[in-house]
Amino acid sequence: MFRYTKLTALREVLIWVLALVFLIPFYFLVATAFKSNDELFTTSPLALPDAPAWGNFTELFTAQGNSNIVQGLINSAIMTVGAIIGLVLLGSLTGYVIARSTRRWSKVVYYLFLVAIVLPSQLGTVPLYIGARAIGLTGTLWGMIVLYTGMLLPLAIFLYAGFFRSLGTEYEEAATIDGASRTQIFFRIVLPLIAPATGTVAILTGLIVWNDFFTALIFLGGSANQTLPVAMYYFIGSLVSQWNKIFAIVLVSMIPILAFYLFAQKRFIQGFAGGLKG
Repeated sequence: MFRYTKLTALREVLIWVLALVFLIPFYFLVATAFKSNDELFTTSPLALPDAPAWGNFTELFTAQGNSNIVQGLINSAIMTVGAIIGLVLLGSLTGYVIARSTRRWSKVVYYLFLVAIVLPSQLGTVPLYIGARAIGLTGTLWGMIVLYTGMLLPLAIFLYAGFFRSLGTEYEEAATIDGASRTQIFFRIVLPLIAPATGTVAILTGLIVWNDFFTALIFLGGSANQTLPVAMYYFIGSLVSQWNKIFAIVLVSMIPILAFYLFAQKRFIQGFAGGLKG
């Protein structure tokens, strides 16, 4: 039976204090983003603005050229969603085969994917760019979706394989007795059971794709398909020390992925725990 003791109360107080400490940078970000140019240098960094300066955000959404934030948001959303779909489909299928196979090659392939996770992707940037340019993948959103899917596939397979290994085979065996095919078993029975793992893959890979700057700068350089981080780079480069507008664009870039995480956080925690058990 649970008893609320002084030690429990102390732990709760410490957790609240730590939460407030971690929220201070976010508070500073929001407060500064809504300050006018005059308030930015005449008030305390922790002081709230007298009136929200919505003009900071209006300027963001009216920028054109390489600093087009709206187009960057759309491009980043398309690439993130496309990469997540590809990673969920390919990662789940590959992870399922590796986890259920009893042959020696499955373990070898699994460890090769682990090595691919450890190695930094920047090591293969030059040959990857040469190959991508040769087949027309550079400068296009579809090309970036293919690139991100290939780069992050080892991580997706690792998470799915770990979760599959902790998942019993009773439902699959029962479906096989009932005459279901391997494809039907996977898509109708197994895939719904691994929804937590899918949420984990979607959040982790989505964060990486959404926030990635280096790959988008190299493979989309000179094209009209700039992503949000690249558009932020060009936009911030013209602001110098206007921190209210710089923080405003950072706040805007955080909202979509933060909302997605809050929506799927339960699945994320369940899936990550299941992957570690495997």
